[in-house]
Amino acid sequence: MYSIDVMVEQHRNISRMLRIIKAACCSILEGADVDQAEFADIVDFVRNYADAHHHQREEQVLFPEMIDKLGPLANTIITHGMLVEHDLGRAHIRSLNEALKLYAEDPQTEYKLQILTEAMGYVNRLQVHVEKENNVVYPMAERELPADVKEKIDAAARDLETEDSASFTAQSLALLDKLEAKYHLV
Repeated sequence: MYSIDVMVEQHRNISRMLRIIKAACCSILEGADVDQAEFADIVDFVRNYADAHHHQREEQVLFPEMIDKLGPLANTIITHGMLVEHDLGRAHIRSLNEALKLYAEDPQTEYKLQILTEAMGYVNRLQVHVEKENNVVYPMAERELPADVKEKIDAAARDLETEDSASFTAQSLALLDKLEAKYHLV
């Protein structure tokens, strides 16, 4: 399915950011300062690329069709699994952003600890989440959804891709490239 291929590719990019976040946290543990501008870019990427760009496709296009067409098992996996995990990721990012603000106002060790805790909480949550979607949810959709529903999902995904500007994606990927180079992840 076109839409699944796009979402798996987006997962690859999100996973790149997860490695960057982990490297940034390790750098802080090794004595580097908290780079407020860099973390602002990270939060922006997560909110706009991972959440608004990627999760929108799942929450507005794929998941409703799976819940509607695949019955109780899909409903349970999505409603009590994937959607809950999306919300938990959002909570980590909100808390990370708050910790960054507190640290900027008063650079206490306590706030630095909150930054590291929330950033790594997000990384750990999303790593497992991506694996579940790639290895369980997406294959279930590809295997069990009827062909006409798959076509409908693919058309909606294409429409969303058309709405997103090429410059948005290019800017997101450029940030990944820049931060990977900084942390020697390439």
